[in-house]
Amino acid sequence: MSTTPVASAPVLPLWKGSAPHSLGSTPDDIPTLTVFLPVKSARAVPAIIICPGGGYQFLAFEHEGINEAEWFQSRGIAAFVLKYRLPIHGYRHPVPLLDAQRALRLVRSRASEWNIDPAKIGIMGFSAGGHLASTFATHFDGGNAEATDPADVPSCRPDFAVLVYPVVTFQDGITHAGSKLNLLGPDPDPALVENLSNEKQVNPQTPPTVLVHSLDDLAVPIENSRLFFAALQTAGIPAALHEYPSGGHGFGFGPNYPHAPEGWLDRVYDWLKAQKLIS
Repeated sequence: MSTTPVASAPVLPLWKGSAPHSLGSTPDDIPTLTVFLPVKSARAVPAIIICPGGGYQFLAFEHEGINEAEWFQSRGIAAFVLKYRLPIHGYRHPVPLLDAQRALRLVRSRASEWNIDPAKIGIMGFSAGGHLASTFATHFDGGNAEATDPADVPSCRPDFAVLVYPVVTFQDGITHAGSKLNLLGPDPDPALVENLSNEKQVNPQTPPTVLVHSLDDLAVPIENSRLFFAALQTAGIPAALHEYPSGGHGFGFGPNYPHAPEGWLDRVYDWLKAQKLIS
């Protein structure tokens, strides 16, 4: 279970110097992006920022990050794997969300340099990383035009979201209790629990979203995806929910994970392409 970026891919810190709320200067205190740029093309390409899962306790960096990034890269899409800070190292909410928002702003601010279309930058998240991504898709702002740091200028709204067996809600009986405990602590404010139950935060500005979940997921009930999908439909947001009869939880992607539903990532790609969110 890898939490280390691959040596061949560039790794960028999200901030120069200490990150906001930093508690130190170890690798665990420094959020980063591992960068996978495709061969340069004549036109700007879409991009996707990937949030690995791990219950807000560790990061499943390989099968919920690197493998998908290389797959997108091979199809002409820029991909970035986010190493966000974790509660186990002292970083509870809102720090992981701040890291994700900064990651998208950073990519958007460097879109010209990286030959990326700034209007086609999406977010992808797995399990607890899916909670982070669904939070990101429902909690964003328009940026700060007067910021001195160029990476603080753009909006952090993603243009699309891909949520794979995501933790979406913090409602008791449906949520993944470990993720909720790790992110919010043992006695969270009920208002915060409500705010981070992301099916309740969907609005007409929430980006188009495709969800992937298996019926036999015993860790994160499929109701998480169904609740978010229903909220997207109510809000009139383009959305798809791909339900698979088997796969369990944490199937990710790659040759070492044979229990993954066959072709799930191809179906995600096809849906994004049909919606003209990637090209």
